[in-house]
Amino acid sequence: MDVWMRPMPRQPENPIRNPTMTTSRSLSFEFFPTRTPEGRAKQILVRQELKQFNPQFFSCTSGAGGSTREGTLQTVRDILNEQTPAAPHLPCIGMLENEIVELLQQYKDIGVNRLIALRGDIPSGTGFGMEGLRYANELVALVKQKFGDHFHTIVAAYPEYHPQSQNAADDLRYFVQKVNAGADSAITQYFFNADAYFNFVDDAQRAGVDIPIIPGIIPVDSFTKLVRFSDMCGAEIPRWLRLKLYSYADDAESIRAFALDVVTHMCERLLQGGAPGLHFYTLNRADLSAEICKRIYGAPAK
Repeated sequence: MDVWMRPMPRQPENPIRNPTMTTSRSLSFEFFPTRTPEGRAKQILVRQELKQFNPQFFSCTSGAGGSTREGTLQTVRDILNEQTPAAPHLPCIGMLENEIVELLQQYKDIGVNRLIALRGDIPSGTGFGMEGLRYANELVALVKQKFGDHFHTIVAAYPEYHPQSQNAADDLRYFVQKVNAGADSAITQYFFNADAYFNFVDDAQRAGVDIPIIPGIIPVDSFTKLVRFSDMCGAEIPRWLRLKLYSYADDAESIRAFALDVVTHMCERLLQGGAPGLHFYTLNRADLSAEICKRIYGAPAK
């Protein structure tokens, strides 16, 4: 990579940013439910490859309002059967309290002990007029009220701010509300600016947050897909990165090689700066996430 693209690693004023963040390094991988038996079989092979890196857990997304609930449950069962901890996403928007408690009990009964508590996307045309829970902090409070400390509850964080936030102060306040409701850790939306993560962590700690905030990482294999995902979730693609990727046009190999260097370097900088681990948005494939992990942690033992 060109020298001008490699900023010097950030040196925190206090190298130990938070005692809870230095005792161990978390590694986890995210999947989304598949719709076919072929997709399910392929995903099992993908997880077998990533399991070599000894992840703390595999997570699985779920559509708002339970739209992919059965697929999420099947994926979670598969993960548990593979002797790996599973963390299902639980978006609460549009779900009644009794429905959520019933689903949580089902997860507890099959051996789930961590979950990712989310508000979820508001269904088009409904606004907030629907019944049920409306915010992630309400969901976290419900989990703790009904199940105590059984579930390690993970919430979302947005270093570049949630796309629906009015301003940075409100975004931080909403995050603090989730933490105060009982969240045990957080995973961020993906980003490509390590300083955005470090600044968010600093702001959160000044606001009294003391839970681990784990960076979310997305490997890149397609400029078009990256732009589409980023536009939907509000993640910023820095101008220099956008223009560089665009310059490769349809040269998939060059995009892959360049993006692997960029993302690996950012991961190294995050860990050097005190990040408590990494969470990879795998897009249901192993190759890119595995290559980054090999570069950072070394090849897994055979």
